[in-house]
Amino acid sequence: MRYFSTRDKKLNFSFTEIFSRGLAPDGGLFIPSELKKYSSSELKSLQNLSYTDLATEIISSFCSPDLDKQKLKILVSKAYNNFIIKEVVKIKKIGDIHLLELYHGPTLAFKDIAMQVIGNLYDELNIADKKKVNIVVATSGDTGSAAISALNEKKNINVFVLHPHNKISKTQRKIMTTIGSANIYNIAIKGNFDDCQKIVKEMFSDNNFREKINMSGVNSINWARIICQIVYYFYTYFKLSKKINFSVPTGNFGDVYAGYIAKKMGLPIGKLIVATNQNDILARAINSGEYKPNEVKSTLTPSMDIQISSNFERLLFDISDQNEKRVMNLMNDLKNKGFFSLEEKEINIIKDIFDAEAIDDDETIRIIRDFFNNFGFILDPHTATAVGASYKVKNNLPTVVLGTAHPYKFADTVKIAINRDISAPDQIAALPDKKEKFDILDNNLQKVKKYILEKIQ
Repeated sequence: MRYFSTRDKKLNFSFTEIFSRGLAPDGGLFIPSELKKYSSSELKSLQNLSYTDLATEIISSFCSPDLDKQKLKILVSKAYNNFIIKEVVKIKKIGDIHLLELYHGPTLAFKDIAMQVIGNLYDELNIADKKKVNIVVATSGDTGSAAISALNEKKNINVFVLHPHNKISKTQRKIMTTIGSANIYNIAIKGNFDDCQKIVKEMFSDNNFREKINMSGVNSINWARIICQIVYYFYTYFKLSKKINFSVPTGNFGDVYAGYIAKKMGLPIGKLIVATNQNDILARAINSGEYKPNEVKSTLTPSMDIQISSNFERLLFDISDQNEKRVMNLMNDLKNKGFFSLEEKEINIIKDIFDAEAIDDDETIRIIRDFFNNFGFILDPHTATAVGASYKVKNNLPTVVLGTAHPYKFADTVKIAINRDISAPDQIAALPDKKEKFDILDNNLQKVKKYILEKIQ
């Protein structure tokens, strides 16, 4: 399998190369040269596989010949041994929806499903054996903790995690900042997630700096994140054995984009429902065709407090018939004009695949309260937005809602909704007693670069 950039199809990289780089050298995102497409009979042959075996089957098509299937199976099995439940994910029928619980990993969020595999990929591909790797990642809450859990104390790997200062939940922060390992550096940026993400992307785009520190990344811009997330769409379909919609809490567009790739690979998916909060740029873009970032609003769903959804560029590449010049023009419009507008045919392609709804804080609280009162089940606020969005989309297909985080990670918000405290899971029960360690930096690229250079010397 070879990969090229959304901004230059002449670029040609192996899986190992795109895994270690994260972002393409031209600032674009990596795309595979082809997708394995499953026929009905091929899908049937996969339907009884365990989660680990299914993950091995699907992921392997993206990383050959760099990684053979047997080695991949070993590292995938090792990754999921850290999960609370053997099945890795759990599907529950609650009322009119199916809830796909993706938060049974070590940091209680869906990011673990990809990140635990990625941690093992660094070892298997011997990336850190050649030269010490410095991983730089921006997080709106859960990506950072998942990366730290997966890469904690890895030989020859440093991890620098940028989070927006005072704009994630206390539990999200403590899961990251109470890890005392020497290879983990937590940086609180005086800004929002988009500011953190911009700094990381600018560092990736600075070829001299990237090469100097041997920089790598594990944000959802890294294709390895996407391919690991594709798996649970297949797994869910096989468990339900019928065409279904998926409703996905969406910030950086990575998780729902994985569903889009699953659909392109032949999975019978109806609509992919994009659930956003008041930071509704994706809902506006999908419904109107205008992608225009506004000021980021702080909400009860901080992991979605985003206005620049990086993975949307991958979708733009597809709907423009893989026209890299069109993508470049759109990205330049965004940079220079502050927005871009899609053509009618592009909007129609998107609307054929996606629906999008924005759920505000008041609705989120009401959904959590009503769901608890009706079913005795506690939703985290991000999952609640996806439940709310699913209610607004009307068609005859059953809907699977992606449950992306354990509700305790947002205990304060949950308490507002249901008027009671919830018990801490065993993994994080001791967090309040642990000492935090993080550094607060200005929203300034040069200051962050200086900080990293000082730490790795």
